[in-house]
Amino acid sequence: MGAGEAGKGNGWWKGMRVFSPEYYAVCAVGGMLSAGTTHLAITPLDVLKVNMQVNPLKYNSMFSGLHILVKEQGPSSLWRGWAGKLFGYGAQGGCKFGLYEYFKKMYSDVLTGYNRSTIFFASSASAQVIADVALCPFEAVKVRVQTQPNFAKGLIDGFPKLYASEGLSGFYKGLLPLWGRNLPLLFSCTVALVSILMFSTFEHTVDILYHNVIQKKKEDCSRAQQLGVTCMAGYASGAIGTVVSNPADNIVSSLYNKKADNILQAVKSIGFPNLFTRSLPVRFTLVGPVITLQWFFYDTIKVLTGLPTSGGIARDFDEVNSLT
Repeated sequence: MGAGEAGKGNGWWKGMRVFSPEYYAVCAVGGMLSAGTTHLAITPLDVLKVNMQVNPLKYNSMFSGLHILVKEQGPSSLWRGWAGKLFGYGAQGGCKFGLYEYFKKMYSDVLTGYNRSTIFFASSASAQVIADVALCPFEAVKVRVQTQPNFAKGLIDGFPKLYASEGLSGFYKGLLPLWGRNLPLLFSCTVALVSILMFSTFEHTVDILYHNVIQKKKEDCSRAQQLGVTCMAGYASGAIGTVVSNPADNIVSSLYNKKADNILQAVKSIGFPNLFTRSLPVRFTLVGPVITLQWFFYDTIKVLTGLPTSGGIARDFDEVNSLT
C-alpha cells in the first residue's frame, strides 16, 4: 500500500489537506503524545541519569546506581518526576513537532534560493526556542523532585514550593543551558548544533534511505517501509543528539541542584572532560531509543490520519495534497 492509498484516510480527518490548520493540529497532538509517553516510559533511567550527574561518586555506574536508589529510597524512587516527564515533554513535543512542520513550510516558501539544510536548520531552531520555553518550568520541578527527596512529591506541590522559594525566575534558571542542550548557537559554551542537527540528520537520512537504499519514491513505498525508514532515521538523529548535547545536559542538572550558581561555575565544578563523558552511557541508553520511538509514534499517528510520513520539503501545496 503506497502513500497515495494510505493517505485517503477515514473518519473526521477524511479530506484533510496538508499544511491546513487541521494538519498542524494533528502534528502537534502527535508530537505531544509521542514525546510525552516515550519520556514517561524511561523515567527510571532519567532518575538515575540526573543522580549520576549530581553525585557521580555515589552513583558511578548504571547498575550500581539503580541498586543504591532502590535500596536507600525504595522502588518508587525510580518514578519520581514522572508527571514532569509526561506533561513537560508532552508540551515540548507538541511545540517542537507541530511548529517544525509549520516553520519548514513557511521557510521553504520564503527561502526559495536556499538549500535544504538551511531550511531544516532554521525550522528546527525556531521551533525549539518555543518548545523549550514550554518545557523549562516542568524540568525545573522534575529535576528537584528526582534528586531532592524532601523537596516535593510531584508537580502539584512542587510548582508552588519552587515559586515560593525562588519566584518566577526559579522556573527558568535552566533555560539558557536548556537552549544550549537543544540550540547551542544560543549557548556560548557549546558549539555543536543539537536539535538543529537532529532534525537535519533525520531529514537527510530519510533522503539517503529512499534514494540509495530502497530506491523508490516515498509515495511508492508501503506503510511498513515508510515507518521503517522513520525508525532508522530517528535512531541516527538520536545518536547525534546524545553526543553533542551531553555537556549542556550536565550543566542543567548542576544548576538546578545548586551545585553551581552560573554556567561558568558549573563547568569548573564538573570539569571540562567530564562534561562530555559523565552520564553518557545512560544517555545513550535513553536518547537513541526514545527519539526512535518518538518519530515512530509520531509518523504512525500521521499515517493513521491519512497524512504522509515525515521527511522532505514540499514546495507545491497542491502536489503534496494530491498524495492525501
